[in-house]
Amino acid sequence: MKRYVLICLLLIVWISPAKAARPDLNARLQPTVFALTMVMIHDVANPPAASRFYTYCLLGAHEIVARQQAGGVSPARLVRSFKPLTVDKSKPYDYQIAALYCMLETGRLILPSGYMLADEQTKFLAELKGHYPDALVAQSVSVAQAVAKQVLAYAAADNYSKLSARLRYRPTKADGYWYPTPPGYIEAIEPHWRTIRPMLIDSCGQFKPKPPVAFSKDTTSAFYRMMQEVYQTGKNLTAEQRFIASYWDCNPFAINTSGHMSIGFKKISPGGHWMNIAGLVSTKARLPFDQAVMVQSVVAMTLMDAFISCWDEKYRSNRIRPETAINRYLNPRWQPLLQTPPFPEYTSGHSVISSAVAEVLSYLIGPDFSFTDTTETIFELPERSFTSFRQAAEEASISRLYGGIHYRDAIENGQAQGRAIGTFVVEKLRKVGVKPQTGQVARLKP
Repeated sequence: MKRYVLICLLLIVWISPAKAARPDLNARLQPTVFALTMVMIHDVANPPAASRFYTYCLLGAHEIVARQQAGGVSPARLVRSFKPLTVDKSKPYDYQIAALYCMLETGRLILPSGYMLADEQTKFLAELKGHYPDALVAQSVSVAQAVAKQVLAYAAADNYSKLSARLRYRPTKADGYWYPTPPGYIEAIEPHWRTIRPMLIDSCGQFKPKPPVAFSKDTTSAFYRMMQEVYQTGKNLTAEQRFIASYWDCNPFAINTSGHMSIGFKKISPGGHWMNIAGLVSTKARLPFDQAVMVQSVVAMTLMDAFISCWDEKYRSNRIRPETAINRYLNPRWQPLLQTPPFPEYTSGHSVISSAVAEVLSYLIGPDFSFTDTTETIFELPERSFTSFRQAAEEASISRLYGGIHYRDAIENGQAQGRAIGTFVVEKLRKVGVKPQTGQVARLKP
């Protein structure tokens, strides 16, 4: 009889459906950030604006997880103008659920098409159903919503809302200055971005780069030699150079023309590419949820400040793009491999932001951390492997020469500008006690 009962129990266990495992909230972090990215791609968020959106979407989550840790590093210890947010602890809540929901809620409120994230919020809550008490989830959502509102109040004072009221930028046709380029002849993007309040650096001009090589039509001048380098490089690209240029293109809105028809293609921004790398390497390094949120928040803030610094220089030097110069002085029919972005040339934005983030990730994750980047696979480009963050940044920088959209001094001086910003951020992290563990698998120890 006992044997019969035992067999029946075993049969019941065998035929009963297994209860679904509780969702891995750490694994939910990267898809949540990528959901923000997809909305920005839909909205064609320009590169500086995208970095701002990432920063504020991560800011509340950073604050929530910092409150959970003993000695956690609040953003208030890094950002001069930021005060700790109020996080209601009167009722039990799950801080990881609150952090993830806060990212989506902030994105829903701050992004132009943020309403698209409502479906992602519904999907997230459905994943939690049956695994967490309803009251706990409800309170976690309440905490997230309250923090998101405070983040939005902080963001409202960063001068972004005043940009549209400023005078429109008027390009000049004088020699040596930027002018709209084909095929779209789009007007200058964010000419007043220098007025946006930075997060980590002190001011837009704190990391002013070396002056650009002076424009000259003299065939023996340094500028003419740089122009010739872009022209000759573009005419003799190897297959590998073409691929590198395309891989790091990161043009949010590229226009392809066929006869009288123009077709726009939406892609990830430069900052979006690096945010995805930050997520990928946080997963590979097996960072706990709290540290992974901090890493991505700091990367976002670094991107935002790097763009502010770069855009300050772009509209100060206001230098002519290679496409315009080469068409005027070398070959009127020459076209760069990549579409020329709609803003002045010096310094190279990708060089600045890539070099800045590479310094920060080298400190937080490790200087010799190898990784495989799958960011561009959704755009039908293969994955690409790198032996370090600095190697990836170096390739992103030189891709601008291969693409025909930057001169060499904009790339090299942009790298120096970015490294200076990244070094400054790393020093801030050190001062507040964020210490990475050396080795292939990193740990942050605030």
